[in-house]
Amino acid sequence: MNYLSKYRGNRHSNLYEKAQEIRNISRRITDYLLPDMEALNEYGMENKQVYFTGDILRHSNSLLASIDKAETENFQDTRMKYVASVQLLTDRLYKTCERLENYNSNGKEFLQILRRELLKFRRLQRIWKLTI
Repeated sequence: MNYLSKYRGNRHSNLYEKAQEIRNISRRITDYLLPDMEALNEYGMENKQVYFTGDILRHSNSLLASIDKAETENFQDTRMKYVASVQLLTDRLYKTCERLENYNSNGKEFLQILRRELLKFRRLQRIWKLTI
């Protein structure tokens, strides 16, 4: 193991750690909401909201990847593209939470927790953006 790989392994920002927490919360919310949403309605149609749970997982995983790429990228222009991607993914995650809250489920409280964590994430993101 060379010096650079050892350095990269220990170099995770507070933002990255918060993104991991958001991913874990997203997984738990999806696991909780999915059984309610998978059932077909009285007309035999699937619930369209079920796709939003997948969006939460996809966006939270992409969030981690974009943060990691932004922190390890050497070129400033490319780094800023990843920073913009992090901001876009955060906005999409927040909007998807709002959409899922409109669904009549017991998981609304959990979605509110995720939204509060996303607000904390946005504050960290502003500071992180200045240091990148």
